[in-house]
Amino acid sequence: MGSESGRVKRGEQSRISQWLRGLRKPAAEDPGRQRESLLLATASAGLPIAPAAHPAGYRCSCERIGCPTPARHPLSFAWQTQSTTDRAQIERWARNHPSANFITATGMVHDVLDVPLEAGRAALERLLAAGVEVGPVAESGAGDEGGHGRMLFFTATRGTPEDEDEWWPCELDCHPETMDEHPGLRWHCRGSYVLVPPAALPGELTVDWVRGPEHPLPDPLTLLETLTDACAQHLADADHDAHAVAWPLSR
Repeated sequence: MGSESGRVKRGEQSRISQWLRGLRKPAAEDPGRQRESLLLATASAGLPIAPAAHPAGYRCSCERIGCPTPARHPLSFAWQTQSTTDRAQIERWARNHPSANFITATGMVHDVLDVPLEAGRAALERLLAAGVEVGPVAESGAGDEGGHGRMLFFTATRGTPEDEDEWWPCELDCHPETMDEHPGLRWHCRGSYVLVPPAALPGELTVDWVRGPEHPLPDPLTLLETLTDACAQHLADADHDAHAVAWPLSR
């Protein structure tokens, strides 16, 4: 009996081993914590962010009937002054608004070159193959059956020129006089914004990083020619409407 008391039966040993393996198995990262980590990484890269609306089914979480930009606009009209890289503030927002998307205000630290998704993918492949320094890149609405997905190239800002006429409007692809020169491309600078990953869009679409915010911001002019050529080719092949509005500024 004494010899038996110091032994563990084979079945019991198997159950104990399984239990120990279960203890050692790392738990999956909490989605909320992962989201917060991604937002903090964006802010750490110097990109100011602020809370935005989110999908409510196929509608927008805001109370505006027929919202023209569902889940794509800031929560506050003061988003330009509200945008920040402050870690404590972003942590509070992330925890107090667990479903919110976030926007980043452009024209302060960075600009964004916004192109049709397929054109962006082709341009990105060409740029990387040529050894061009490409900064953070995000895909918005990949998988949209309507072909309205966009690719966002984050770049250094153009700064604040002395001549106000040098600023390119964010409606760049919406005017006939600029369509031929820069078809399908939008340059988000001062007074504009884009969603930052991770973000959710109606129809179970998302905004995700292709290249994360840890990549240095390049000069936008080093990307512009390749992006413009890719947009022109894409529009010629697909016969897309170059007047489509990708990121309206008004709510």
